[in-house]
Amino acid sequence: MKYMYTYDFMESVRNTNQWLGASARAFAAYPAMAMTANPLVEWLGAWGEVTERSFERMVAKPDWGIPSIASNDDHRDHLVTVETILSRPFGDLIHFKVHNRKPKKRRVLLVAPMSGHYATLLRKTVISLLPDCEVYITDWHNARDIPVSEGKFDVEDYTLYLVDFMKKLGSDLHVIAVCQPAPLTLAATAYLAELDPAAQPRSLTLIGGPIDPEANHTEVTDFGRSVTMGQLEQTMIQRVGMKYRGVGRKVYPGLLQLTSFISMNAATHAKAFQDQIFRVAKGEASDHDKHNVFYDEYLAVMDMTAEFYLSTVERVFKGREIAQNEFTVDGHTIDIGKITTVAVKTVEGEKDDISAPGQCKAALDLLTGLPEEKKAWHVEPGAGHYGIFAGGSWRNNIRPLVLNFIDANSEPTARPKPSVVAV
Repeated sequence: MKYMYTYDFMESVRNTNQWLGASARAFAAYPAMAMTANPLVEWLGAWGEVTERSFERMVAKPDWGIPSIASNDDHRDHLVTVETILSRPFGDLIHFKVHNRKPKKRRVLLVAPMSGHYATLLRKTVISLLPDCEVYITDWHNARDIPVSEGKFDVEDYTLYLVDFMKKLGSDLHVIAVCQPAPLTLAATAYLAELDPAAQPRSLTLIGGPIDPEANHTEVTDFGRSVTMGQLEQTMIQRVGMKYRGVGRKVYPGLLQLTSFISMNAATHAKAFQDQIFRVAKGEASDHDKHNVFYDEYLAVMDMTAEFYLSTVERVFKGREIAQNEFTVDGHTIDIGKITTVAVKTVEGEKDDISAPGQCKAALDLLTGLPEEKKAWHVEPGAGHYGIFAGGSWRNNIRPLVLNFIDANSEPTARPKPSVVAV
């Protein structure tokens, strides 16, 4: 499927469905239609509204939508703006600047997943941290918008991006990696521990990440073991079509990823959209109701570079290079045991069916050079994958634990002095 016409065909199908929804909505809105008093017209308009919105969101990057936050210091609302700290072709380091507020002592870097959705998937996580922290986040770019001239981007490039972001922010930093980037964030920290110890963060929190995918099997890990790399390349990879700046770049298309996401819970999604059509027809829906807030984010997908997707499957899931401490970056073999001063905490959800309990905690066994008092872990009872970084479980239980962990490890730790060898 590594052809531009297959990419353009998918975009044409999406565009056509959006047009059909808009046409149905416009047809039902004709004043003359009101003369018929036919409920089918209202259902047609409702179907059109839901359909148009859904297919339109698939190619739109969501806005952060954080107008202001309340300060615990002066009990006033403060405006929030997004500023770019470091700009790179495949992703930026951005900061949520809270105006007219003294900088917070807690400086947190959120490492967002590059797994189909934009960094805005962590919007609620950001909002929950802003009152108490200076928050930075990795804002990955949609591969379809990146010209081929910018070159490749695989797991090694991702890791080096994280290294540069950490260096930029300095050592008085606390890193929180959510889901997919957890293994690569651990690798980036080990890279710094060996080659640039002064740039290491103070703490590292890994949330629901596949450090060792074999520690506890899920549908995701079973899929990774059941297909060959050749099959993945032939069925999942396409070239960006003529419509976008990245024309010709090999990618794992967002629309194809979305198909996989929805197929995992097809019946649930079908019922959700059916119910929303009924609500629109009855006049019970609103622009920012629960359905639209969720699906505006869920349906907004981005393309991944082919090399990043394939190298993730091959090296993190199949080869288990990080789980076996054999991961290399730019020819250098990373030793996770070199981490000796960075406090590490893992967080998992008891009901997580994407990165099951045990997969993330495996990181602690790799930290052979880290004292036990610098290690911590937490399994959230009853929480699924999304619940461990958003929702009630995060707000009420996990977030306070993470902030306490940050506070307990905010003071710089004495670095071990290099041994002197007599010559």
